[in-house]
Amino acid sequence: MAKSTTRFFCTDCGHEELRWLGQCPGCQAWNTFTEMKVAPAAGASKGARGFSAGDRRQAGFGGASRGHGASAGAAPRPVPLSQIASAATNRIPVEPAEVARVLGGGLVEGSVVLLGGEPGVGKSTLLTGLGLWWVRQGLRVIYVAGEESPSQIRMRAERLGFKPDREDGFLILPEVHLETILAALGEEMGPANAPLPPTIIIADSIQTLHSDVVDAYPGSPTQIRYCGGVLADFARRTGWPVFLVGHVTKTGDLAGPKLLEHMVDTVLYFEGSGGGSIRMVRAVKNRFGTTGELAVMEMRGDGLAPVDQAGLMFLSGRRGIEPGAAVCAVKNGSRTFLVEVQALVSPTRYGTPQRVVQGIDSKRVALLAAILEKRAGLDLAGCDIFVKVAGGGRVDDPGADLAVVAALASSLRERPVPEGTLVLGEVGLTGEVRGVSELEARLREAAGHGFTRAVLAAVAGRKPRGVKGIELATVTSVEEAVALVLEPGPSARRSKEATP
Repeated sequence: MAKSTTRFFCTDCGHEELRWLGQCPGCQAWNTFTEMKVAPAAGASKGARGFSAGDRRQAGFGGASRGHGASAGAAPRPVPLSQIASAATNRIPVEPAEVARVLGGGLVEGSVVLLGGEPGVGKSTLLTGLGLWWVRQGLRVIYVAGEESPSQIRMRAERLGFKPDREDGFLILPEVHLETILAALGEEMGPANAPLPPTIIIADSIQTLHSDVVDAYPGSPTQIRYCGGVLADFARRTGWPVFLVGHVTKTGDLAGPKLLEHMVDTVLYFEGSGGGSIRMVRAVKNRFGTTGELAVMEMRGDGLAPVDQAGLMFLSGRRGIEPGAAVCAVKNGSRTFLVEVQALVSPTRYGTPQRVVQGIDSKRVALLAAILEKRAGLDLAGCDIFVKVAGGGRVDDPGADLAVVAALASSLRERPVPEGTLVLGEVGLTGEVRGVSELEARLREAAGHGFTRAVLAAVAGRKPRGVKGIELATVTSVEEAVALVLEPGPSARRSKEATP
């Protein structure tokens, strides 16, 4: 019997040590090491991730017939880069187009995609809908059901339009034991010379899988790291793309070791919008596309559908005449969204003023409030400050700094930002206003939705190029921006002059 060895793993990042430590050297967290026994399988010496060459051949790994190197059992040899096909030419189409753009234009053969999200947000619905579409295109899908019964998946598929007589390429594998899953996948590959349609694997979820090689409970960092690594190895050796569904913690991070995100090719976060029907798929890592891409979809009875006019999604219901609101254009990958930043500033009734923020980093709002006090002379120290992004959005773009500043000043002075005004700019600690990237794309998006004025940074040495239909007003400091943003617009001045 093989002798088991003891290792200590960090429950936060998966860092491994031979002995217990108080602080993890990987993530600097305290008291996160747990003891695990790792029992290697008996028999031949094991290679990467506990599999010998014979195990890989039995499970369908590698081989010259698959176009992945030399014959089975032979040592791999270096291949010239000029003889390797580009991954861009081997993309599997994806529908809807919103998801295809987030993936970089399609699904790359042999890639591994990790999809995380809160319980009930629709991860299984999204992947089931994608699987049904792929089957209609002549591909095969193997759905490894670790959390749901096959009848539950059938019920969801029927709601999404499943047709039994046309879509028999959607296969269900209700199993959580990793070695059994690999054996079943190896049988699905058939003889080495038998042509098979491209196959896509969906593992729902990675937290439910477990292996006999690792002496740990399912869902532990050790099991997640090992099972994820084996499936990633399987995808790259066979060319079959693999989707891994991941749970998230209460802080919104993917559960399990951080190492899992490094092993996969793409990490997607599936987010809701405050309990509504809007869903957003955000790419936080993508080796085959742009990081930061965002897909906006709506959850309906028959599945997820793209949202029309997604650029205006966060402005729905906006009246534009109240103090404390400013609109900016933010970039998410290749997409431009118009978002409304709302602020409420009121004198505090308690000893310590409140700072409540939604959709923006709270420390960033505190920083901008301090800049307003120091550089623009606004008294915010004794006021409660509430800031949010309307519509349930989340803003990380530094170009939204000036919009937060304008919303705070507007609420404090009870003077609305003129209707049709776009506010763009990054704010520095010395009170200067800096330019933003891809300015013309932001201005075009705003002009296309009826905005006629833009307040932005004056870039030294060159004049910003405008867009037809939108007037540019440049500023250099926060104090100048506040005075310019809160001055009455042309229509407001005319109405004020016409009032007796």
